[in-house]
Amino acid sequence: MQIQEKPPAGTPFDWIGGESKVEALVERFYDLMDLEPAYAQLRAVHGTSLDNARQRLFWFLCGWLGGPQYYTDRFGHPMLRARHLPQSIGGHTIGIKERDQWLACMDQAMGETGVPEDLRARLRDSFFKTADWMRNRGE
Repeated sequence: MQIQEKPPAGTPFDWIGGESKVEALVERFYDLMDLEPAYAQLRAVHGTSLDNARQRLFWFLCGWLGGPQYYTDRFGHPMLRARHLPQSIGGHTIGIKERDQWLACMDQAMGETGVPEDLRARLRDSFFKTADWMRNRGE
């Protein structure tokens, strides 16, 4: 059996640096989505304003990373696929391009906000699994 090194903090939320770091990550993620042409298809799925998406992703990530459960306290179980269904109904399906743009944008945001590389690698893997599961289009 191989013993893995214990993370420097109890939860990924602690490891990333708490609420202020999660907020900085979310802000940079949506700023990049709004600014970078490489994320244009992903941006189009989000409508005219990113304010609601920013707030909800912040709440969600805090809890998902092991911190305060802001999202579930307000809305209950995240039910990610069901909550993203309106995008599909509105003609904005989530396929491989959107998944890959979301992952690239988040990875860029993690790099630019100083998420430690070992945590960043773990999060990339987890984000991929979730983003791939969110696809509602095969291509």
